[in-house]
Amino acid sequence: MKSLSRSLRFLLLQVRDSDDSMRAQEVRCFAKGFDCNEDQIDVFDLLGGVPSIAHLDHFDVIVLGGSGDYSVAKGGPWLPAALETMQELYDISKPTFASCWGFQAMAKAMGGEVVTDIERAELGSVRVWLTEAGKHDSVFSGLGDAFFAPMGHQDIVDSLPADAILLASSDTVENQAFCFAGKPIYCTQFHPELDRTSFLQRVEAYPQYVQKIAGMSLQDFARERCQETPTASQILCKFLDTYFDAAA
Repeated sequence: MKSLSRSLRFLLLQVRDSDDSMRAQEVRCFAKGFDCNEDQIDVFDLLGGVPSIAHLDHFDVIVLGGSGDYSVAKGGPWLPAALETMQELYDISKPTFASCWGFQAMAKAMGGEVVTDIERAELGSVRVWLTEAGKHDSVFSGLGDAFFAPMGHQDIVDSLPADAILLASSDTVENQAFCFAGKPIYCTQFHPELDRTSFLQRVEAYPQYVQKIAGMSLQDFARERCQETPTASQILCKFLDTYFDAAA
């Protein structure tokens, strides 16, 4: 798997301000999660425009991650074009992995519903359970019936696109992971690219959410709500293994 991941080219479609310190951190985290080098990951800023299909074709895998303070539910003038890009990825069956904001954007683009709901917001290491479909899925099978995953969101995917397959749920939010039938596209509300250290770095960059969602200090949050999530961290390489190993 290691030699395979080092031969792929990735494009990270990013939604972060230019002065957001997590822009570079996100690249490092996905490089670690995919077991590739950072220079294999190019970045395209969706806040400034969208890539052409010709540009997308230069890459083996498209990646979407978090967004800092940007929201699918609240929208913005840049969002409609970004959602059209999600539709294009679906139409051309481009291998795509989307976490957090990307999960919500892909759901919205393909007909799902996304709302902001602070009552169902999740932050920390959250236990998710696989659905029956998840237990038999090529990417999620072998992870056990349940595992902890790094989570940080207040936007909720309330309903999935019509052809989405629900793979995982938590106690608070039903829609935690999905894929599309016959498409190499996987989406998770949680962050499989983050471990405990990088997750705490992310939380420290946006400290307002700790009090808003968890209602505690950063120190207490780190001690009580964060743990290592080794099972979730397997998902990115399992995704590559599923869609590229047979062709290697």
